Amino acid sequence: MVAKNFWLGILLGVLAVILFSSKAVMIKLAYNYDVDAITMLLLRMLFSFPFYVVIAYLYRNKNNDIKNTKKEYYWVVFFGLVGYYLASYFDFVGLTYIKASLERIILFIYPTIVILLNRLFFKQKITKVQSIAIFLSYLGILIAFSDEVDISGGSVYLGGFFILLSAITYASYLVGSGWLIPKFGVVKFTAYAMIVSCFCVFIHFSFIGDTDLFSLPWQVYGLGFLIAIFATVIPSFMVSASIKIISSSNFAIVAGIGPISTIILASFFLNERLTLVQFFGALLVIIGIVVTSLKKGKKSN
Repeated sequence: MVAKNFWLGILLGVLAVILFSSKAVMIKLAYNYDVDAITMLLLRMLFSFPFYVVIAYLYRNKNNDIKNTKKEYYWVVFFGLVGYYLASYFDFVGLTYIKASLERIILFIYPTIVILLNRLFFKQKITKVQSIAIFLSYLGILIAFSDEVDISGGSVYLGGFFILLSAITYASYLVGSGWLIPKFGVVKFTAYAMIVSCFCVFIHFSFIGDTDLFSLPWQVYGLGFLIAIFATVIPSFMVSASIKIISSSNFAIVAGIGPISTIILASFFLNERLTLVQFFGALLVIIGIVVTSLKKGKKSN
């Protein structure tokens, strides 16, 4: 049963990462209509907000046997601000400068950040299996995107800086959620954190936003809705459930499949080039994920 639960966690993690990876492609499509980053982020949160409010209300009495302290609620606010507000904002801004494919390679620095944070704050050891899987995954990612830097132009450095900030803030969220999820429950924690993120975006837009939200092309509204539901609401709960089952460190390694799904989606919708070298890099990433899963599965039997 333990082994089956682990594989369920792997499956949830993979599906969540694929859905999250579609976000970059849809954002790049929306930018074709001259919409800015904060407006797209606002649309994402506006469409997501009602779902999280309803879910938070329905699950308000779940896990009431565990008494949560004020300090734990403060941490939920903090990680909601850092994880889905700052990480998303930095990501959206970075995507105005660089390709979706390059965004993935930089963003996926975060698995190593997650493991280092777990080591620093929770004294979790970095196992040989994790080390091998990380090495294979990152080697594959570097190979897959080795030619992207040369063809992305000078703006790649500014865009890369914002995506790096996104990776750091998202890694912090993953580590914090791994600690808080058992105290609140998967659904309640995710809903609370996302509601905090939504309010942060609403406040942000009220200060700097200058877009008329009622005069945007219908394609922008459609993409905003798709990003909200299929690249935010659904995968956010999948991520929390996966972390609960397999831990944030193992989820970070599983998430290495993200660049591969982005490559495939970008090749179809953005006409980004997919070479044989990139296929080879994708294979290494997948091998890294399989090595981690098989080894963990055997230990669970």
